[in-house]
Amino acid sequence: MLVDVETRRPIDLLPDHEAGTVAAWLAERPGIEVVCRDRAPFFAEGARIGAPTAVQVADRFHLWRNLGEAAERCVSRHRPCLRATFVESVPEKAPGPAESGSPWPTGHRFSDRTRAKHATVHALLTAGHSRRSIQRQLGMTYRTVQRLADAARPEDLFQGQWQNRPTKLDDFKPYLHERWAEGCTNAWTLWEEIKAHGYTGGYGAVRAYLQPFRTTPTAPAARPPSPRTVTSWILTHPDTLPESERLKLKAVLVGCPELDALTGHVRAFGKMLTPLQGDQLPQWIKAVRADGLPSLHTFVNGLERDLVAVTAGLTLPWSSGVVEGHVNRIKMIKRQMYGRAGFGLLRKRVLLAS
Repeated sequence: MLVDVETRRPIDLLPDHEAGTVAAWLAERPGIEVVCRDRAPFFAEGARIGAPTAVQVADRFHLWRNLGEAAERCVSRHRPCLRATFVESVPEKAPGPAESGSPWPTGHRFSDRTRAKHATVHALLTAGHSRRSIQRQLGMTYRTVQRLADAARPEDLFQGQWQNRPTKLDDFKPYLHERWAEGCTNAWTLWEEIKAHGYTGGYGAVRAYLQPFRTTPTAPAARPPSPRTVTSWILTHPDTLPESERLKLKAVLVGCPELDALTGHVRAFGKMLTPLQGDQLPQWIKAVRADGLPSLHTFVNGLERDLVAVTAGLTLPWSSGVVEGHVNRIKMIKRQMYGRAGFGLLRKRVLLAS
């Protein structure tokens, strides 16, 4: 789509995205002085051939979007920093066993059954029942009632070959702790994940091991923000960023010097873009080159290949932002026609409606 940026109205539609088509259209109109375009190579080449004396202006919207994509790739490279900042370490043992000293966590069928029997026997003893009476009421042997009554706490009964016995789950417990801290609390999902890593045990063992984490008063740590979320914080003007998000971003930047440097470069570019200070672009590129941020280096390489147009886009008031609204309107018209009409009808509907 070709739009007159002064009248803000579409003036023509081209059938393809070829540089030759753009050049031929511009060559037929020699009075064009400024060509606003996005950063597609065929637009640049077509404008250079068809209007060699015109000033090419790179669109600021696309510059900012390209910078945002580069910033998101950079944040993705430092995902461990986000996890280290927002995920608190969890105890190596489950809360129940760690507090009670028992080799069996809450949720283990043997330990739960023993604790229930112990509590029942001691409740009846406190109520004044004799051990023989408790034996008859509960249908236990006298020896079992005697063992339960003599034990001050149920953990004293946890003895024998099962105590501290290694399990198939031991090697995968650190992984379960890490995933739980990241916010994944579905036992079935975690069981399938560790099976992919070589776990050969059953689902029940995983569910029983995770049960204390659901009953502990300390809630699991919040899921760390995604790279896209952190990138949106970085791209937002500090004065308009909500206080809660500003504090989260500050925590991220304190823990990762690379992301702190990235934020400084992005904000410096924004200060250069908004008041149209394109003369500062060389200094900005030099500052980015001095930091070890490969994703931004790739973005800078693209700027340098199109430096004249980019500098003009950051200096002159012209912009092709008006085109974006017309592009959305074209998409609506195409949906209305359900693809049953060709380019000729589409071109007429767009131009005549304007």
